[in-house]
Amino acid sequence: MFCDFHIHTNFSDGVLPLREVIDLFGRNRFDAISITDHILDKKTFANRRDNNCSIEAITEKDFPDYLKALQKEKKRAWQKYKMLVIPGVEITNDWGKYHILAIDIKKYIDPCLPVENAIKQIHNQGGIAIACHPHHKTSEGKEGKQLSARLWDEHKKYVNLFDAWEVANRDDLFNVIGLKKFNYIANSDFHQPWHLYSWKTLLKSAKNVEAIKTTISQNKKVAIYLYRR
Repeated sequence: MFCDFHIHTNFSDGVLPLREVIDLFGRNRFDAISITDHILDKKTFANRRDNNCSIEAITEKDFPDYLKALQKEKKRAWQKYKMLVIPGVEITNDWGKYHILAIDIKKYIDPCLPVENAIKQIHNQGGIAIACHPHHKTSEGKEGKQLSARLWDEHKKYVNLFDAWEVANRDDLFNVIGLKKFNYIANSDFHQPWHLYSWKTLLKSAKNVEAIKTTISQNKKVAIYLYRR
């Protein structure tokens, strides 16, 4: 199965509305995707607000409407494209230096929680937890950005808590994840249409959400693929 589990819409900082994102991935024959718009820690939220910056994240108040929209598009995606759409979020704690993909969640998760507690909340909802862009993104400059510095700096502490780690994110390939033999997937971190052409995950799995989560967690039948035009 052809998959991408890290996708943003204009519910947070993506440029495309949800419906257009679904149609883009559907037309390109994806089998399964997860929409993972940002939820933001309180300190970063307040800093953006106080500096008149765009928030670009889903609030707890707006979360039910976000899930409702995802459920509607999930049905349409299956009917039109036979594509699975899995509800998710990117827990974005810029203050604490960690970003976590929460895949197949049903309730809001406090993005201020410590890493271990956030992962526990995800698992309690039946979801899976992915460490996203855990190392330097060299595609974004000579020094690179490390948005999840805490996850890598303390990887020995977290390695067995996550279901998988991003070994690739858009154009970046994180060799250190492969060298450590961590469970892995690859994603686009989609924000703009051109991000479609990026690293992706291939799964040998039954085409249902539970089977996909199990395949990722067991990490026996997973491969990555650099998708180009």
